[in-house]
Amino acid sequence: GIEYIDSYVFNMVEHIRFNSTVGRFVGYTEHGVKNAEAWNSDAGLLGQEQAQLESYCKHNADIDYSAILDKT
Repeated sequence: GIEYIDSYVFNMVEHIRFNSTVGRFVGYTEHGVKNAEAWNSDAGLLGQEQAQLESYCKHNADIDYSAILDKT
């Protein structure tokens, strides 16, 4: 399967991450945890993140897979 991860990094420290397998944001710093709580309560934002798996990841994976098969 395909997993979509959207990480928010500042000064080389990951503060928060959306993971399509988990289906929600996870915070890794104090600020990230607070944002994760707020963002996870926004169904629209969660839906937008989850939609990236379909619209971006799976679409591009199909294109890349076809290109690889054409070369073999």
